[in-house]
Amino acid sequence: MQKDPINTAPIENFIKQVKAADNSRSNDVKMDIDSAKNLAFTLGIVMSRLNCNLEEFVTKDNEPAGEGYIEVQMDGGKGW
Repeated sequence: MQKDPINTAPIENFIKQVKAADNSRSNDVKMDIDSAKNLAFTLGIVMSRLNCNLEEFVTKDNEPAGEGYIEVQMDGGKGW
């Protein structure tokens, strides 16, 4: 499934803003509501995509044992 690329510019801008505030020893970071909304929406999209990717990975990984899988049976050491 082809997924559209995510515009991560709001996250990058926020990181730059925090870095600049840290370098100037500022105690706070301020942003206008439009920047805050863009950051929140972008983080939501990123988290949703990560969750979707994780679900796909877990679903694919739970397929029955077959090629590429190793089956281990434990007998408690009786066969030594």
